[in-house]
Amino acid sequence: MAENEGDKGFFGRLFGRGQQPAQPVPPQPPVPPPVIPPAPETPQPGPAPEIPPPAPVGDPVPAPPEAPPQTPPLPGPPPLEEPPAPAPPEPGPNEPLRADADALLEPAPASWWSRLRSGLSRSSSSISQGVTSIFTKRKLGADTLEELEDVLIRADLGVTLAARIAEAVGRGRYDKTIDPQEVRDILAAEVEATLAPVARPLVIDETKQPFVILVVGVNGSGKTTTIGKIAAKLVREGKKVSLAAGDTFRAAAIEQLKIWGARIGAPVIAREQGSDAASLAFEALTEARANGADVLLMDTAGRLQNRTELMAELEKIVRVMRKVDQEAPHAVLLVLDATVGQNALSQVEIFGRIAGVTGLVMTKLDGTARGGILVAIAQKHQLPVHFIGVGEGVEDLEPFEARDFARAIAGLDS
Repeated sequence: MAENEGDKGFFGRLFGRGQQPAQPVPPQPPVPPPVIPPAPETPQPGPAPEIPPPAPVGDPVPAPPEAPPQTPPLPGPPPLEEPPAPAPPEPGPNEPLRADADALLEPAPASWWSRLRSGLSRSSSSISQGVTSIFTKRKLGADTLEELEDVLIRADLGVTLAARIAEAVGRGRYDKTIDPQEVRDILAAEVEATLAPVARPLVIDETKQPFVILVVGVNGSGKTTTIGKIAAKLVREGKKVSLAAGDTFRAAAIEQLKIWGARIGAPVIAREQGSDAASLAFEALTEARANGADVLLMDTAGRLQNRTELMAELEKIVRVMRKVDQEAPHAVLLVLDATVGQNALSQVEIFGRIAGVTGLVMTKLDGTARGGILVAIAQKHQLPVHFIGVGEGVEDLEPFEARDFARAIAGLDS
């Protein structure tokens, strides 16, 4: 076989003579062209793109977002600088210095007029609404005046004053329309005329050493707090003040008066709870006289005016004081709670008979009170009204002013 193949020679082998037929080659599957991966892009400067959360199974995976090309900022002029704020002008020789920024941001305390008007808001709202509903688009007549009287009586102004105000409103105006504002002006004028004679300050007689002020009232009327406020005002005026904790039934009252004394620098004469109040009054007056006090303010236990035995104890306190000073107490202040309404009339009558009340203090005008009762008391008893209170602070007790009270209760501006 090898020799035959050699005999064929070069051309035989070239042209395939004498060669066995070639075996068929089985077809091969086509080879796919090689995939050339694209060249990686040059990373651009900038924040790295956020990697999205993995897509749910079966959903196509979203391609990550391409970062936008960063364009370098063009050179430009430098930013303009804000001009400095102008300095505040220097105060002149007659101008006050400016307050600092913190003080300017603090809200200013409400004025006494604002607090008084807020304290009488229940009475003034009731009166103003009633007057407006009665006299808006109606002619004045007997029926409208009768309705006005009812409104004023419900506001505790009293029957006598209500009739007088209705008469003043109707004078010369029958069968005519009248503006509600005019009605409120007339009301304020009549109330002021009633209160003006009783609006008197508390006067300390400096010839009395000490000037003794006994403070009385029913339970919860605010006697102890009122004593502290009055004492603070007297100390500011340069008076030497002593306090006597005569409410020996309540330990809290004794401690409260001691706190007031420490706050204003006034000595407090006190004994243990349950001590005899009359004996304490004797000791307090003796000690205050020995210490050269200008004023002695004595607290007493709250008592209902219809409890005969308790009122007898108050009478005993007055009697014992007069063993030291025949004219003591020189002033007896009855503290009235403005929220009690008509009951205050009975308190004035009975406390006046037992203790010889010389002046009134109306407290708790806090927006829930019906302050009109003070007008009815002034109309009936003609007792001086020294102070009114609208809150718990020392500045919330001020001397009584008839005009302010009258305009506040009528819902008018100061």
